Amino acid sequence: MSNFRFIFLLLFISCSTSKVITDYDAKEDFSKFKTFDFYEDNGENLNELDVNRISDIIFNKLIETGFLQNSAPDFFIFFDTNTAEAQNNNSIGIGVGSGGRNGGIGISGGIPIGGKKLNEELIIKFIEAKTNDLFWEGSLNSVIKEKRTPEQKELHLKEVVQKILKEFPPKG
Repeated sequence: MSNFRFIFLLLFISCSTSKVITDYDAKEDFSKFKTFDFYEDNGENLNELDVNRISDIIFNKLIETGFLQNSAPDFFIFFDTNTAEAQNNNSIGIGVGSGGRNGGIGISGGIPIGGKKLNEELIIKFIEAKTNDLFWEGSLNSVIKEKRTPEQKELHLKEVVQKILKEFPPKG
């Protein structure tokens, strides 16, 4: 019975975690990229505070990895999000019914629990400065609460950006 619980827990965790999706030019020599800068039009679907949060997180992660920011960079960084309302499967059901011998009337409904949730996909793209060609892209889809504190937003964005950039540069 103990093994069954472990397997169930493992399946539950593996189904609920989001995976980073990356795509890149397999012919690209990633060792030539040493410097970066950001496009000015990042985060079209984000507010200015979130653009600044994500820029700071990406900046710190790339500096930590050995890259340098430069006004004449080897590559530019573009990022944005796609957001859609998430399906909320957590609800309390309420039902009223009347069933006589030959017929019935029923009314039911659900009240969502936990507030509105959103599916948010953060996309980060690296574009070669000289050619303006996309050479690496990473994204992660996650479910977030619509109403969050600034601290919760920062923590979530830091986790997401770090997961995405863990895949850069590609290994192998």
